[in-house]
Amino acid sequence: MRPQKNTTNPERLTVGLDIGTTKIVMMIGKLNEHNKIEIVGSATTPSTGVQQGMVTNIVHTIQAIKKAKELAEDAAQVEVEQVIVGIAGQHIRSYHNTSVKMRGQDADIITEADIHDLTSQMQRMALAPGESIIDVIPQNFVVDGLPEIKDPIGMQGARLEGNYHIITGQVNPAKNIYRCVEESGMKVLDLVLEPLASSESVLTEEEKEAGVALVDIGGGTTDIAIFQDGIIRHTAVIPFGGNSITRDIMTGCQLLQRYAEILKIKHGYAIPSQEMLNRVITIPGVQGGASKTISMANLASVIKARMEEILECVHVEIRNSGFASHLGAGIVLTGGGSQLRHIRQLTSYVTGIDARIGLPNSHVHGASDDVLAHPKYATSVGLMMMGFRKKYQINPEPVLTEKVKQKSKEKAPDSIKPSFLDIIKKQINSILEDDTNDTMN
Repeated sequence: MRPQKNTTNPERLTVGLDIGTTKIVMMIGKLNEHNKIEIVGSATTPSTGVQQGMVTNIVHTIQAIKKAKELAEDAAQVEVEQVIVGIAGQHIRSYHNTSVKMRGQDADIITEADIHDLTSQMQRMALAPGESIIDVIPQNFVVDGLPEIKDPIGMQGARLEGNYHIITGQVNPAKNIYRCVEESGMKVLDLVLEPLASSESVLTEEEKEAGVALVDIGGGTTDIAIFQDGIIRHTAVIPFGGNSITRDIMTGCQLLQRYAEILKIKHGYAIPSQEMLNRVITIPGVQGGASKTISMANLASVIKARMEEILECVHVEIRNSGFASHLGAGIVLTGGGSQLRHIRQLTSYVTGIDARIGLPNSHVHGASDDVLAHPKYATSVGLMMMGFRKKYQINPEPVLTEKVKQKSKEKAPDSIKPSFLDIIKKQINSILEDDTNDTMN
């Protein structure tokens, strides 16, 4: 019998859920007596129903989420009801757009309502069929020709212009994620772009200010987020990750998948030494058959070729962003793929930019040092942290009082487009109502 779980003071808890290609990770955190984030429970289960960041088998994904939920709840001794969920995949797109509002020469000072007007224009931008806006992030503002203004509220100006970074995604992949979480007995509190979540746990504010490219190498995709002057400037998804290397080893060395994965983890090098190239590795035979000898030189060439291809794609995205010469803090590698030996050196060689490995241990505490010491948990820790940012004054967002929140709602124009999550909820509820009506009829 499972022990009784503690449900006291649930508002001090936040849960992050990373539905990845190779693993499902649930991270439970709380605010301790010093108002610091502390990990109280975590769980990782294999993911067999997700490919390249998108759910392809609902049943398998639900089973994996349920197992992670059960293990994490047992570790933390709490009941999980709501989660912050990450979203990624090839369907994610990003755009830059500009919104302009003419206020007139005799207009009052710029207010929050003016910013809402600019944002609502971006929410109404034309999209491809099946796409919806995930997030609209302000870059900077221009007031009467004066550029690079971060916060124009309180200024006087007749012409207000806003530059925005817009992130979009396909509705159906998100609906699949939403359904899997709901069927697992939880509610989706928010959907967050995964590279933005990873940046929360591995980047410092100084790095974001100086300019940094976060490269999250997952199992199915490699996600990129570029920050400069403290603002997100560019996001991209590359459809290759750690699984691509595993498949290449399977083909190049003619191995089963489980042996290819073991070889990658235990003997994989992005840049092997000459001594390593002279070694050989023996792999057990299938069903008692003859063992197989693998040359380290052959293994190294397969891994290096694919890793160079991924990093060259990263370099292209950095150059296309226009911020290649503004990365004072270089490249920060995270995700499970960043654990490949000597990947930092290969990244610097391919891109010509300094690189480091980002671990999710800068902002949180916890009993499990194993979690904080591995970059593969960066997204789940970041999702958990973003949950606290929504509730408390955990850097850098202030907490609004209920009175201020109410005033903000009153100022917000009714014309603002519903959020990505609201659209998904509405469509799923409509489907459920149709199913109920059909059953009754």
